[in-house]
Amino acid sequence: MEQNPSSSKADRKTIERDRRNRMKTLYSKLTSLIPPQSREASSLPDQLEEATNYIKKMQIKLEKLKERRDFTNGTRLSSDTDTASAGLRLPHIDIQERGSALEVVLITKSDCQFMFTETIRLLHEEGAEVVNASFSVLGETIFHTVHCKIGESAPCSAAARISEKLKKFVYGDN
Repeated sequence: MEQNPSSSKADRKTIERDRRNRMKTLYSKLTSLIPPQSREASSLPDQLEEATNYIKKMQIKLEKLKERRDFTNGTRLSSDTDTASAGLRLPHIDIQERGSALEVVLITKSDCQFMFTETIRLLHEEGAEVVNASFSVLGETIFHTVHCKIGESAPCSAAARISEKLKKFVYGDN
């Protein structure tokens, strides 16, 4: 099999023309992705340099945004953990009266364990019978839940008195 030298030359020309067309298409795609002010460079090498610089700037910007997002998410997570839920200042106490039963939810930081024992002491001092006490830990925040029974005689006034004393203890004399 003999190859015709002119056919080989035509094949090379076709291959080169196709390569140039592919490069032209890729170049147009690249220039369409960069901002218009970056396209003002006059020569092809200048425009490629602009595109390279633009891509590097975008990568740096993306990294900074990722760091900011991670920092913001970390801050939000730690502030949610510190405050237990949106807007609560620690320590926080919530007292619910249900007939002769009382539910006390105390939310503190982990370094305020004494508040739980003092809450139990105040409940006993006021004549409440602790039926159940439990806690959950979320990061540096501890959620204490105490279920108690109040004496049958005048449970409303006892609940109000207990509630007032617990709030004074947790929030101070405000």
